[in-house]
Amino acid sequence: VFHMYFLVRYSRLLEEGSFRGRTPDFLVMVIFGAVCMLCAAPFVSVHFLGASLTFMMVYVWARRNESVRMSFLGLIPFTAPYLPWVFLTLSVLLGHSPTVDLIGIAVGHTYYFLEDV
Repeated sequence: VFHMYFLVRYSRLLEEGSFRGRTPDFLVMVIFGAVCMLCAAPFVSVHFLGASLTFMMVYVWARRNESVRMSFLGLIPFTAPYLPWVFLTLSVLLGHSPTVDLIGIAVGHTYYFLEDV
C-alpha cells in the first residue's frame, strides 16, 4: 500500500514540477524505466517490479529537488537526495530484500545521469 501511495505522490510531483508541459518526456522516462527494469529482472529473479518503479520515481524526484528539507518521523532531518536511501533503510529494517529497491534506484540514477548530467 505504501509503495502505491509513494508512486502516485512522486509521479504527481514530477508531473507538476520538472515535467510540467512535457508529458511526452514523462512518458519516455516511464518507458525507459520499465524497459531497464524488465531487462534486469531475470538476472536477479524478480517477478514484480512495482516497488522498483516507485523507487525510480522517488530517486528522480529527489535528485531534481536537492534543496528540499525533509524529516523521518519528525526526528531525523535530511535533504531530499537522501530520501531513497531512507526508504531503502526502512525497507531493510522491516525485513524486505533490498534487491528490488536497488534496481529502482539504479534505473533512476541511470535516467537522471543520462538526462540531467
